[in-house]
Amino acid sequence: MAQVGPLIDTLKRELKAQGKTYIDVAEVLELSEASVKRLFAEKNFTLQRLETICDMLNLELSELVQKMNKDQRHLTQLTRDQEKEIAGDLILLLITVSVISGMTFDDIQNAYDIQEPECIQKLAKLDRLKIIDLLPGNRVKLLVAPNFHWLPNGPIQQFFQEKVEQDFFSSRFDKANEKLIVSNAILTDASNARIQKKMQRLAAEFNELMQEDHSAPNDKKSGTTMVLAIRQWQYSLFKKILK
Repeated sequence: MAQVGPLIDTLKRELKAQGKTYIDVAEVLELSEASVKRLFAEKNFTLQRLETICDMLNLELSELVQKMNKDQRHLTQLTRDQEKEIAGDLILLLITVSVISGMTFDDIQNAYDIQEPECIQKLAKLDRLKIIDLLPGNRVKLLVAPNFHWLPNGPIQQFFQEKVEQDFFSSRFDKANEKLIVSNAILTDASNARIQKKMQRLAAEFNELMQEDHSAPNDKKSGTTMVLAIRQWQYSLFKKILK
């Protein structure tokens, strides 16, 4: 089935919206919960199984496709010029990252020392960029898709690499809410590609958790950054002694 990945992502959001779990899906499919988790992780569903889950949700498969198409009309990326404009304005970048993370106007005002007129001005700019709809009462409607991501090696990614990388890795990563894992291996291109797919799924789950936590009290949430990276690379010192 074409676009099965986005369709399964839409299905997962609909399950959560209706308060259904993998256990509920396992029951209607007559599978174990572990098998259902694997199906979702691999995005590997037959048409019959999709229709069975849709029946449980009182949805037609065509309705699920319509929801997927609606989601995909939202922004998944900005243009390079848009990113350059945002990266060149620190306050605008801060507010952009904040609203994409689910923060409201009041959240931003409470968290940062930004005057209300300036905050509204920056939100209006995001409205013009079609990242948000700025509604009456300074309410924000996010227009980016759940799988929104910055341009690879684009202005914003470059900004974070140049300005934030050293600060991010200055931690010892020994606290309960921190983790740093560095693994080294000699892999084939096929294995490298498999790991990259798993990284993409983890990043998607990270975004889903962000959406789930949107309604949680602010004092129960903390700004959290996850960095996933893989590349073919050796320490420069090691290269000097290669044959």
